[in-house]
Amino acid sequence: MKEFKANAANPTYLSLFSGCGGFDDGFEQAGFVSKGAFDIDNSVIETYRHNFNGPIYKHDLSSLSLPINFEKSTIDVVISGSPCQGFSTAGLRKLDDPRNKLLIAGGEIAIKLLPKVFVAENVMGSFNGKHKQFWNDLIGLLNENKYNVEFLKCEGTDFGLAQIRKRVFLIAWRGDGGISFDIEKKPVKVLKDVLMNINGLPNQDVYFPIKDEKVEKIITCIKPGQKLCNVRGGNGIIHTWDIPEVFGDTNEKEKQVLRVIKELRRKLRIRNYGDADPVLIEDIKSKLNFSPIQFLDSLVNKGYVKVIGGRYDLIHSFNGLYKRLEWNKPSMTVDTRFGDARYFLHPEEMRGFTVREAARIQGFRDSFVFYGSKQQQFKMIGNAVPPPMASAIANIIKEKILSI
Repeated sequence: MKEFKANAANPTYLSLFSGCGGFDDGFEQAGFVSKGAFDIDNSVIETYRHNFNGPIYKHDLSSLSLPINFEKSTIDVVISGSPCQGFSTAGLRKLDDPRNKLLIAGGEIAIKLLPKVFVAENVMGSFNGKHKQFWNDLIGLLNENKYNVEFLKCEGTDFGLAQIRKRVFLIAWRGDGGISFDIEKKPVKVLKDVLMNINGLPNQDVYFPIKDEKVEKIITCIKPGQKLCNVRGGNGIIHTWDIPEVFGDTNEKEKQVLRVIKELRRKLRIRNYGDADPVLIEDIKSKLNFSPIQFLDSLVNKGYVKVIGGRYDLIHSFNGLYKRLEWNKPSMTVDTRFGDARYFLHPEEMRGFTVREAARIQGFRDSFVFYGSKQQQFKMIGNAVPPPMASAIANIIKEKILSI
């Protein structure tokens, strides 16, 4: 367990929706002392208890209450990392997802405690479209209670992370307004900067082994910077028809037909939603110097093409699987699926990433140990606020607000 030296000068914080503690770890690195953390997930609570001295309580924060009492204005900062699933562009972005309201719940709990500062974090998707109303409601609540509000839109690579990760932070504080929160950018890191000297560390042996022969064949065909995708083109794309040993043989004319469908399905739109539509045979024929009929029939039989209402579309229309990352570039966003080889591949080894590798990319210290099942460990890392990002936010709060 990591120990922090606390003294009377150390500011205090309370953590809502703490998860495994990425947000908290950043604040403690900046010298803050925990007065308590709250979450409802048993697996993250176990991990938190092994890594922090401060208490954590299992509690449903949708109740808008805490299981213990705190005197008003005795906590310097309340941090809130409410769930992002209803906002994330990687998910369904349901406006009526009940978890969306937890963004506001964090603020409602905070104003009852009257901290000097309240900080909320979420994905950038929470700031887009109708979903921004949840932020607007939170701003209104905070303004009514005499809090100033500023937003920081953050990119992980600016904080020394070897990861592209866009997040938004709300900083609300009591007192004088007009504070500028300028965070100095750190040098960009790439994967090779953070994944060296990693063998033997805790959680490095925790990963999902490849047990499917088809998956093994697919990943051997994917080079660094490439992914399996039928709906795009270019050097970074491997199509299913490029891997006949898994998806079946195709001849050159069949490949031409597939490439035409790939191109036209995004250009000739018939719906005002989604990003592609099935294609008429006449449109396919207009792009070829031969009749596609027999080749379309063959591709349907081979499982490459499907017929929808007399139109043709690709069966495998996913926008990218088996993404192999590159040593000399930052990682894509570490999400809850990061350990699954179907989504992300190690730059050179024939596997996905380990829990420790995911944690390194997220900026966790090597002494931070994760507990629970493999799925739970990857989930808690993917959902976490990266500690370096949290530490930068904590330090600027100390400098700009708490020192006043």
